[in-house]
Amino acid sequence: MAVTTTNNTSKKSTLPCYHCGEPCLDVNIQFDDKDFCCEGCRTVFEIINANDLCQFYDLDEKAGWNIKAKSQATYAYLDDQEVQDKLLDYADDQQARVRFEIPQIHCASCIWLLEKLYQINPGILSSQVNFLKKTVHVHYDRTQVSLRQVVELLNSIGYAPAIRLKDLDNKKKNPQEKQFFYKLGVAGFAFGNIMLLSFPEYLGLNGQLDGLFVHLFGYLNIILAIPVLFYSGRDYLSSAWRGLRRKELNIDVPIAIGVITLFTRSVFEILTHTGAGYLDSLAGLVFFLLIGKWFQQRTYHHISFDRDYRSYFPIAAHLKKGAETVSTSLDQLNVADVIVVKHEELIPADAILLNGPAKIDYSFVTGESKPIQPGVGEKLFAGGRQLGQPIEVRLSKTVSQSYLTQLWNDEAFAKDQETQASKLANRVGKYFTMVILGIAGLTLMYWLPKDPQIAINAFTAVLIIACPCAVALAIPFIFGNVLSVLGRNRFYLKNTNVIESAAEVKAVVFDKTGTLTNRASAQTSFIGETLSLEEASIVRSIVSKSEHPKSKAIAAYLAKSSSDSNTTIDLESWEEHTGKGLSAAINGKNYKLGSASWLNLPKDTPAGVYLKIDEIIQGYFRIQHELRSGAVALLDYFKNQGNVHLLSGDDNQEANLFTAHLSKQNMHFQQSPHDKLSFVKRLQEADQVMMIGDGLNDAGALKQSDVGIVITEDTNNFTPASDAILASEVFQKLPLFLEYAKRSIRLVYGAYIFAFIYNIIGLSFAVQGLLAPVVAAVLMPLSSISIALYGLASSSFLAWKMDLKGSRETGL
Repeated sequence: MAVTTTNNTSKKSTLPCYHCGEPCLDVNIQFDDKDFCCEGCRTVFEIINANDLCQFYDLDEKAGWNIKAKSQATYAYLDDQEVQDKLLDYADDQQARVRFEIPQIHCASCIWLLEKLYQINPGILSSQVNFLKKTVHVHYDRTQVSLRQVVELLNSIGYAPAIRLKDLDNKKKNPQEKQFFYKLGVAGFAFGNIMLLSFPEYLGLNGQLDGLFVHLFGYLNIILAIPVLFYSGRDYLSSAWRGLRRKELNIDVPIAIGVITLFTRSVFEILTHTGAGYLDSLAGLVFFLLIGKWFQQRTYHHISFDRDYRSYFPIAAHLKKGAETVSTSLDQLNVADVIVVKHEELIPADAILLNGPAKIDYSFVTGESKPIQPGVGEKLFAGGRQLGQPIEVRLSKTVSQSYLTQLWNDEAFAKDQETQASKLANRVGKYFTMVILGIAGLTLMYWLPKDPQIAINAFTAVLIIACPCAVALAIPFIFGNVLSVLGRNRFYLKNTNVIESAAEVKAVVFDKTGTLTNRASAQTSFIGETLSLEEASIVRSIVSKSEHPKSKAIAAYLAKSSSDSNTTIDLESWEEHTGKGLSAAINGKNYKLGSASWLNLPKDTPAGVYLKIDEIIQGYFRIQHELRSGAVALLDYFKNQGNVHLLSGDDNQEANLFTAHLSKQNMHFQQSPHDKLSFVKRLQEADQVMMIGDGLNDAGALKQSDVGIVITEDTNNFTPASDAILASEVFQKLPLFLEYAKRSIRLVYGAYIFAFIYNIIGLSFAVQGLLAPVVAAVLMPLSSISIALYGLASSSFLAWKMDLKGSRETGL
């Protein structure tokens, strides 16, 4: 493959660059019978071609990003360990995960190529692109590739990450980019000055002015309008063009057609001296569009702020204060605090291991379930789950609930179902645009033979006033505020899709222990040989390391009967067998506490938690739970909605608590986590299923269900497999919360009706040529703002009406 370089300084080449699509103006580089505008584009093509990834160019024309005249960045600083610690989301000896902002992401080809990085460098395990946020999450093997090499690879193919280390330590981030305000300022400045220069025309004084001044004012208006169109309005034009190239009609297509039509018609009139044009309308349109966009961003930021920082997760950590351990909310933890992380609990922030045999499962972060066993003094990362005995860690960073939000929304835990309301929103937006383009075209054809000026005015007015963005705003503003209201009432939803999915649920599955039953009100007794003080202390030490409701009940029972309830015994080994029981060893003796079936006892053995020391059964703990306050009303509510089932890993000792509310065939005991998962799958063959559990043994069933809700108390048992988290203190309000979510869907339909009526009225004037473009330019963003205000006001009023006002200070 020969490389040929041709200088075109005397005659500019119009050949498009094969990589980026821009014209080869100065230098035409030919390689493999293809033309390139610079060495950078040719090099990127070589890399893509060498790795058999040329489908990149088939997905989208002008797929590549032009890197001409860009200096080569140096990334030696990425070899510094302190820099890596700031950038990496997770790292161990084998692998690491990092997230980069990639401003160059602009089309489907970018996504395709960036998610094929593993083909270019086998050291990259996977890469996932978030198109809306323009970020890529890279998971790589540290034994094969370094962080610096990952960044250099991205840079070599034209996607250099925007790395701003100073931004990583900022406590507060401005939600508005400076570029947006520059665009808003340019549009506002131009709008005001174009109106000033057009003032004589408004008063009908053009005839009294010298023709030179009239023409001069027109030329000045063109100069002012150019940056409005190509700078302030660039985002709308680019979005519309990308949509058309993908053969999609997005909401920016009518806007782009409107502003281009206004600009073209105005320039033609001014240059031909046949009129003053409509550049004031153009500038006003873009200015009001940006004002509407600013309003949207402010509202979105407000909602996001509530979700990310206002006790987003009702979870707490076990903070050590001297010899005591107290439950403390995450927002009150600081760097250098020492916390205890028990079995199955998440590490809430990056920390250093102080003591304890750590066995950390990073599957929520890396996707791999193989636990690692770091030593004392090693770094532990947020999102890891401890398996085994409790460990003590010292926090090296503040708790990042936004990181847990990212973990909760990871694609590994996404549900595939697309709800009916989402389909409706997509369909409405698409057909709305098609109908408006049709009406605009018919209006133009009707008026063009009669009066070209009225035709242009009517055509642009239709395109401007009937933008479907009002329809598109209904769901984010209404559902976004619903999420905020529910969050203030301590019911935390993962995203707006949960609202729509919950409305379609026809079958509900409950876990029993810790969900329908109350941990704190358990009546516990021991049946069997009286335990010695030493044996009681050992058993209490064993169960105190577990967060299972039965373990907590036994620990509380033994603490009451002991004078040294604050002391625990160091065990030689400890393990929790999910759905079965606990095992430990000390002083040469083996202890087991668990179900009769796990200890191979006869089937007619009384139900309880049995204690086995070596090979001798000492007796069993009989635990009588009480139903949570509101559990009966909750069961009755869901029975009226559809089928209700009970799944429990325990025996049927407490079946009598539910016989008055559930039929025997709907109660299933001694269910393993796998049994629960299989049961949910079977139910889904006929209905949408909601699973409600405590998150300890229900992760598989929660993920499989269409809606998974975790009930949490004072423990860090958050699981990314859930779709919603409910604080136990408001358990009895779950029906109220779900009714509020369902009724909010009606508000969306109300917004659609509102937008429909608004557009019918506006279009009736526009098609007759009675609506001036400047009036339409004002009314169009006002329609968007009115939808936003409707969404916020209606959902807030509904919450007030249902007594869901909620305090912003509510939280742990």
